[in-house]
Amino acid sequence: MKTLELKLPPLVLWILSAVAVAIAARLWPSASLPFAGHRAAAVVVLLLGIMTAIAGVVEFRRARTTVNPLAPVKASAIVDSGIYRLSRNPMYLGMALALGSLALWWASAVGAVLVLLFCSYLTQFQIKPEERALLAKFGPPYAAYLQTVRRWL
Repeated sequence: MKTLELKLPPLVLWILSAVAVAIAARLWPSASLPFAGHRAAAVVVLLLGIMTAIAGVVEFRRARTTVNPLAPVKASAIVDSGIYRLSRNPMYLGMALALGSLALWWASAVGAVLVLLFCSYLTQFQIKPEERALLAKFGPPYAAYLQTVRRWL
């Protein structure tokens, strides 16, 4: 499975997953679990996801390091300030929240499962390879960061 590592840009994965959530909501309307305010909740979760992802990008820009997810070896700094004190992957967390907002919008149980699959794929084939590359590059300081800040939240 190493052939899948760092191959699919996370934004492309997000787009494919968003399309899958939309299709699932249409194909399986019986798996819809609407509740009062689910669309308002979806908007709140979407905004939270966007803000989380932007906060991650801003911190990377401040540190003048790459935001290219396919080339973690090009990182020039360990970013552990701002939102990176709460999550090692706020850009991915923001994507997951935005995807979750789509599942919430349609109140789709199948969509919720697809969000979990998105997170699992991203963890296995993007985040873990990034962590290995950064650990090899930055050594003990990055290892300490791994021990103090959670992967997602």
